[in-house]
Amino acid sequence: MIGLRALATLTALGLAPGAAFASETGDPARGAQAFSKCKGCHQVGPEATNRIGPQLNGLFGRRAASVEGFRYSKAFTRAGEKGLEWHADTLDAFLEEPKQLVPGTRMSYRGEADAQVRADLIAYLRSFSASPQNIPEADPTARGIDHDVAPDILALVGDPEYGEYLASECTTCHQASGGDEGIPSITLWPEEDFVIAMHAYKAKKREHPVMNMVAGRLGDEEIAALAAYFATLEE
Repeated sequence: MIGLRALATLTALGLAPGAAFASETGDPARGAQAFSKCKGCHQVGPEATNRIGPQLNGLFGRRAASVEGFRYSKAFTRAGEKGLEWHADTLDAFLEEPKQLVPGTRMSYRGEADAQVRADLIAYLRSFSASPQNIPEADPTARGIDHDVAPDILALVGDPEYGEYLASECTTCHQASGGDEGIPSITLWPEEDFVIAMHAYKAKKREHPVMNMVAGRLGDEEIAALAAYFATLEE
């Protein structure tokens, strides 16, 4: 479903909400190929400059018509003044039907009906914006998350050496070799997945007496350190 922020923006602009935001997972590599159609007007990357259209670095969380030095159309200037910001949902709506979201835009782009192509483009453009793990405004473009772990906790960089020091309690059950005889392996587990799982145990949203007890004794930095250690542990 289209996000509440996009819905509010569309309403503020006096427009009816368009199709639902694409739920497909975007592929930046495919998005780079799709962006070839945009290169005549827009640039991204370290050397990007304004051309026929504005450069698209740092797009996520940016108010429309706000790139310094670019002369926007009156239509885009009005949209920015009314509160249009670029996020995954508003970008999806714009890429599908530009003239519906910004009536009067002088862009020649006619829109992309394929939801997967839009998701790929959004994922590619996100790679030139801040990481959503570090700055919440840079919305993820993949499927919605099913946890409530704060972005600043997910962004913690764990110390694997400290994690190794803490891991002795873990490895009494979870085999460092990666074996999973009756107990799931956590060796080479992605750090974010590890952190989310541990916080779920800590908050008792995942029920397991031993894990609830272990996670309950750990602080955010300690969980991040354990995640870093097991993510890089050789099998």
